[in-house]
Amino acid sequence: MLKLRLSMGGTKKRPVYKIVVADSRFPRDGRFIEKLGFFNPLLPKEKKERVGLQSERIKYWLGQGAKPTVRVARILGENKLIEMPAPGNNPTKAIPKKERKKQLEEKGEAPKAEEKKAEAPKEAPKAEEKKAEAPKEAPKAEEKKAEPIKEEEKK
Repeated sequence: MLKLRLSMGGTKKRPVYKIVVADSRFPRDGRFIEKLGFFNPLLPKEKKERVGLQSERIKYWLGQGAKPTVRVARILGENKLIEMPAPGNNPTKAIPKKERKKQLEEKGEAPKAEEKKAEAPKEAPKAEEKKAEAPKEAPKAEEKKAEPIKEEEKK
């Protein structure tokens, strides 16, 4: 199956990507059929040097049945070569915690967080009870171990 995907290049901490057509079974940075452009993520989005595309060749390969990866589809969508893909799943973990709390308060979901905090102290005493029971059991086990030693000393 043919894919339009990114092939990594550049140096350590300075990535530059080639947009290539490759068989999906080939390694990411390995063999490819044709180079169709480049993508430099370090440049600001406003600069035209950030992305370079050969639009005619890209249209040709899309016509041949090549499927773009998610990132390449976004790059092509931003450059109006294909329809912009629907946004994917962006979990809230990517948002800093303080901003997440503000968003929850605005939506009216803040009480749920308070309920979770209220449940947590209830669970803590149970753990303390288990800790209190554990030391009572430990001396009994030590006494049983001590008795067989005494019997062996008598023999």
